[in-house]
Amino acid sequence: MSWTTLKVLRDRNAGLYLGGVIVSGFGDSAMSLAAGIWVKTLTGSNSLAALVGFCIWLPTFAGPAIGTVADRVRRRPLLVATNLVLAAVMLAPLAVRSQGEVWLLFAVLTLVGMGMVLTDAAETALVAAAVPDELRGDFNGLVRTAIESTKLLAPLAGAGLFTGFGGPAVALLDAVSFVLAAAAFRLLRVREPVPGARARRAWAAETAEGASYLWQHPVLRSLVVTGAAAMVLSSVSSTATYAMLDAGLHRSPAFAGVLTPIQGLGSVVAGLAAGALMRRMSERAFSAAGLTLFAIGVLARATPWLPLVLGGSLAIGLGLPCPLIAALTAVQRETPSHLLGRVAATTNTLMYAPTGLALLVGTGMVAGLDYRVQTLLAGTLGLAVAATLVMTARTTRRAALAGSTRTDG
Repeated sequence: MSWTTLKVLRDRNAGLYLGGVIVSGFGDSAMSLAAGIWVKTLTGSNSLAALVGFCIWLPTFAGPAIGTVADRVRRRPLLVATNLVLAAVMLAPLAVRSQGEVWLLFAVLTLVGMGMVLTDAAETALVAAAVPDELRGDFNGLVRTAIESTKLLAPLAGAGLFTGFGGPAVALLDAVSFVLAAAAFRLLRVREPVPGARARRAWAAETAEGASYLWQHPVLRSLVVTGAAAMVLSSVSSTATYAMLDAGLHRSPAFAGVLTPIQGLGSVVAGLAAGALMRRMSERAFSAAGLTLFAIGVLARATPWLPLVLGGSLAIGLGLPCPLIAALTAVQRETPSHLLGRVAATTNTLMYAPTGLALLVGTGMVAGLDYRVQTLLAGTLGLAVAATLVMTARTTRRAALAGSTRTDG
């Protein structure tokens, strides 16, 4: 762990923010798994159980519009209020006892998905004000590490809690996590200007302004597109995991429980190293290097040799977070404060919303093709996107300088 990482952890605002992310992320991850088990137990339906993830994911498509809220009010009070509202909403599933009440669980999870979109936008914007610029790369890496760590531990905790005490206990855990996150954000010390001084326009116009800024910014556009490509290719390749275990390695489906922690370990390491690496290379180079490592890991999983597959899983974990961290750090640096909520939400929509559609495509491919086809395709496309990012660096820098000159003039 580097000195700068320790400096981030000693920063009061950074520590509180990380605490809020960890506790809320732990509760959400535990609930997302337990909710699927809960629905399956009550209804016996696999499709309804799968609908749980869809409910949480669906609001991501409305990210640009939801993110507009984060630019109309101060972000810290918004985070506190949203987390408290979500805590209250999570009490509703305590009443779910039969198949006829499952609709309430779906409604609650959809509202939680909307709240997560809003808090992600507000958190990204608040970080720009609460965390010094020189610590932001390390900080964003630590946030990614915290998120990946909760994904490793929380589902097990959620499943265990559901088995021992039932779904209402997991819902209560998630509600408590929202309250703790609200308390952490309430204790942040940050000065935020009141957004009321800016003239209000129609909601659609303000939403479009954030999307337009992102798309017209040559640096941000390329980094966000790269992050989106990484997530799509990850979804496509991940759907081949069980076919790989069966046809390629001749292992049982349970062996996925070995691959997942290895990939998670790689993501934790990548998050810890991100800040130090971005001080030695540009965000563009960091993104391209991470995507290249991810693509090599995907290609390694097309082989029938177990050590190479295990190494590929580690490489995927190491590489995949890099384009995401690079894009987020650049958005925080390059976006004016009054636009940051909308731009951050649009960024998240572009990077994460297509993953659900990519899962459907990957599922269709693995049903009709050899698993190695989509694995090789995903890895090759990943290398192509990384190469394009490197080759267009000079053109992008020239466009960014031209835009800066016009703005200064």
